[in-house]
Amino acid sequence: MKKLLNKLTQTYKNFKIQKKLTISYLIIITLPMAVIIVFFFFKLYGMIVADTIRNEQNSASQTAPRIEKEVDEIIGIHDEIISENYYKKLVNPNRTISLEDIALSSDALDFHNALEALEETREIEEVRLYLDLPSSESVFKDGMAAKDISSIEHAKGTYWYGIFRGDPMISSMFCPSFYLSSKEINSYGNMAYITKFSVMHENTYKFCYLAIYFNQDSIEDILKSSLTSSSNVAYIINDRNSIVAASDMANAGTYHFSYENVEDQFMSSNNFITKEVVGEEVYAGFYHIKAAKWYLVIAMPSTPMVTKSNSIVALLLFAYVLCILLALWLAYKLSHSLTRRLSMVSSQMTKAKSALPEALPPSDTNDEIGIVIDSYSYMTNTIHKLIDDLRIAEFNSLQAQINPHFLYNTMDMINWLANQGKSEEVTNAIQKLSKYYKLTLSKRKSVSTIANETEHACIYVELQNMRFNDQIDLVVDFPDVLMDYTLPKLTFQPVIENSILHGILEKDSKSGTIVLTGWVEADALVILISDDGVGMDEDTLDNLLNDNTVSPKNGGTNIAIYNTHKRIQVMYGEDYGLSYHSTKGEGTEVTIRLPALLEAPNRDEMN
Repeated sequence: MKKLLNKLTQTYKNFKIQKKLTISYLIIITLPMAVIIVFFFFKLYGMIVADTIRNEQNSASQTAPRIEKEVDEIIGIHDEIISENYYKKLVNPNRTISLEDIALSSDALDFHNALEALEETREIEEVRLYLDLPSSESVFKDGMAAKDISSIEHAKGTYWYGIFRGDPMISSMFCPSFYLSSKEINSYGNMAYITKFSVMHENTYKFCYLAIYFNQDSIEDILKSSLTSSSNVAYIINDRNSIVAASDMANAGTYHFSYENVEDQFMSSNNFITKEVVGEEVYAGFYHIKAAKWYLVIAMPSTPMVTKSNSIVALLLFAYVLCILLALWLAYKLSHSLTRRLSMVSSQMTKAKSALPEALPPSDTNDEIGIVIDSYSYMTNTIHKLIDDLRIAEFNSLQAQINPHFLYNTMDMINWLANQGKSEEVTNAIQKLSKYYKLTLSKRKSVSTIANETEHACIYVELQNMRFNDQIDLVVDFPDVLMDYTLPKLTFQPVIENSILHGILEKDSKSGTIVLTGWVEADALVILISDDGVGMDEDTLDNLLNDNTVSPKNGGTNIAIYNTHKRIQVMYGEDYGLSYHSTKGEGTEVTIRLPALLEAPNRDEMN
C-alpha cells in the first residue's frame, strides 16, 4: 500500500503545473457533489417504487368507483325491468291469470317499449328473457313482449347456464364474454348481467333467466385510462377466478393473481403486496367491487421500474458529467490564467504527436518561460529541416524501387522474345527500352511533364504489344494546355502495367483498350486512366493501396501501385494520390489527383 501511495505521489509530482492546479480545483468542486449523488443513488430505486405505487394507488382509488358506477347502473337497469307489471305478473307464484292472458295484455306492450327505451338511452345492447316453458306457450309468439323472450333451449350449452345449473345457490352473475355463446356475443353483447327467477307452470316452478347484455369496452377503457405506465396492467377477476376485463389480456394472464389469494390479501391489508411471477418481482394492489363480487387488480412488474431507475441514474450521471465538464472548464480557466505561456508551449508540443510542431512567436520576456519558448522554437526549426531531408530521402528510395521493377518486367519480355528466336523484335525492344530509360533518367529530376510521361506510357505499351501481339490499344486524350503540367516520374507506367496484367490480359480475348485523359479542377490536376478489363472485387480494391499486398490470382504484389501512390503523398501531401473505382466484369478507373503545377518544387530535385 505504501509503495502504491509513493507511486501515485511521484506521478502527481510529474504533472505539469496547469494540470496540478486543474485537478486541485476539480476535486474541490466535484467531491461534495459526488458524495451527494452516491447517497442518492442507493435510495433511488426505492423512491421510484414508492412513487409508482403511490401514483397507481391514487389512480386506482378513482378507477374502482367508476367501475362500481358501471356495475350499479346495470343493476339499476335490472331493477327497473323487474319493476315492470309484465315481469311481476310472469314471476308471481300466486298468479291467477294464464300466460296467454299475460302475453296479450297491455302490460306486455309496455314491457317491450320499456326495454326498447332502455336499449336506446342506456349503455346496454339487449335484454332477453330465457323461459323454461314449452315452445307452444303463447308468451313465445303472442304479444309484443314475445320479441324479447327466448326458449331456454337457446341458453343450454352456454357456460353461464352450466354455472347456474351446477350451483343452485347462485341467483345473479356478471358474465364475461367467454361465459356467453358466440350467438350472444355476435347478436347481443360481449358481457351480460344475468339473474335467475322462477315461473309457475302447471303447478311446477320453472327456472328462468333475465339477461342484460352490454359491451365491456367501456370497462376496458376505464382500466386502460387508470394506468400511469404502459408497462403496468389492470384487470378484473370474479369469484370464479376468471378474468372479466383487462387493460391488456396477455399481461393479465402473465401477472394473474387467483381470486382466493386476492381475497386473503384484501382481508389482511389494502396496500400493495409483492409476488414473484415467472422469475420477476411484481407489485400488486387490490380493490373490491362488492356489487359484482369482483376484485380490481393493479399489477406492476419490477423490470420497467428498474429500467426507469436506470434511465434516471443515466440522466443523473449525464448531468453530473456536464457539471464535471463545467467544473473542469472553470478549473482550466483559473489555472490557465496562471500558466498561459507554459500551456502554449505544452499545446504545441502535444501537436507534435500527430503533426509537425510549429515555432512560437519570439518571447517578449527573459524569464525561465521565455527561455523555454525560444529553445522550443529553435528545436522546431531544426525538426522541420530534418523532416524535409527525410522526405527527400524517402521519395528517392521509393523512386528507386519502381525503376528496377519496370526493368525486371521488360527484360523478362526481351528474354522471352530471345527464346522465341525473334532477333529483330529483340533489337526493337532494346532500342525502345533504351529510349525509355534515356527519357526517364534525363536531367536526373524526380518530376516530369505530362508530355514526357505520355511518351513513356506509349513506349511501355509498345513494348508490351511486342509480347502480346498488339492486343492492347492506348488512347491518349490530353488537352494541349495540360502537356506542360508536372507530376512525379513514372506515374503512368505502373498504373498502365496493372491495367494490362491484371485487367485486360485476364479477359478471355486477351485484348482491350486503355484511355488516358485529364483535366484541371479547383487548382488540382486530375488524371483518369481507365481500362475495359475484368475489373476487381471489393476486397481487392480495399487492399490495393496497401504495402506489399499479395494478388490472390497470380501471387504478385502491388508494390509498384503502392509506391506510385506513396511517392505522390510524400511529395505533395495526404490530400493527393491514387483512388480506384472498379466494376467486376466491366473495367477499372484510376483517378490520380495532383496539385496543378507548371514546374516542380526545387527541393524535389535529385542533385
